[in-house]
Amino acid sequence: MQPRRFGILGFGAIGQSLVAAVAHTPVPGHQLTAVLVRPHQVTAAQAAVLAGVAVVTDLAALLALAPDGVVEAAGQGAVVAHGVAVLASGTPLLALSVGALADAAVHAALAQAARQGGTRLVLPVGAIAGLDGLMALRQAGLQRVRYTSTKPPQAWLGTPAEQQVDLLALRAPAVVFSGTARQAALGFPKNANLAAAVALAGLGFEATTVQLVADPAATGNTGQIDAEGLGSRLQVTVSGASTAANPKTSGIVAHSVLACLANQAAAIGFG
Repeated sequence: MQPRRFGILGFGAIGQSLVAAVAHTPVPGHQLTAVLVRPHQVTAAQAAVLAGVAVVTDLAALLALAPDGVVEAAGQGAVVAHGVAVLASGTPLLALSVGALADAAVHAALAQAARQGGTRLVLPVGAIAGLDGLMALRQAGLQRVRYTSTKPPQAWLGTPAEQQVDLLALRAPAVVFSGTARQAALGFPKNANLAAAVALAGLGFEATTVQLVADPAATGNTGQIDAEGLGSRLQVTVSGASTAANPKTSGIVAHSVLACLANQAAAIGFG
């Protein structure tokens, strides 16, 4: 069986981690064929990829290579700008920036493009676990879902959290946001993609409550799901170091993408 050829959209912290991971350990059943980067990143990307991997600067050039799938690792703006075109071309899109779907118009456009292209928008679990259990509880009668994200103060710089507290002067944990998953995903696009993933797997954007916490004692990023259904309760906590290049992003994210790809190609996989 020929390996599935995939492209990566983005060469930021996660995109670079993906390229490095694939160069070190190939993904079973998959072959990286191209990376879409910004013009100023071309030289660095060419030095990072293996021989035979194309480095391109526009989506048309990426799709012209006819990849069997595209992995988005470039932020919510990239999903908005390129998601419809990728899906409408019939190419599956694995999107990390799930928070883009908090915009109802974007959600509808992506769904329509996937139907039009006869393909799927796939949402990897990212830096959280338990979404499978959350979906099972939804089928059984899910009643309450809360997602809490705790990160060091530095991870909240450049976000609306700066208007709530003096981040660099914190001596104790502080809640910098409390509200719905939709508000979190749209207000904190680089920090709250997992809030959107939890909402989509569970009760939706309006019924999922979210707390974002800045903790000066935190040494990495922690995500916690608390959910209750008819006769069942789910509590999942995942903690891990952030990427060296971006404190907003957990280091495990790139590996979750590779695991998703490997699962798709496996003769026996998880559903």
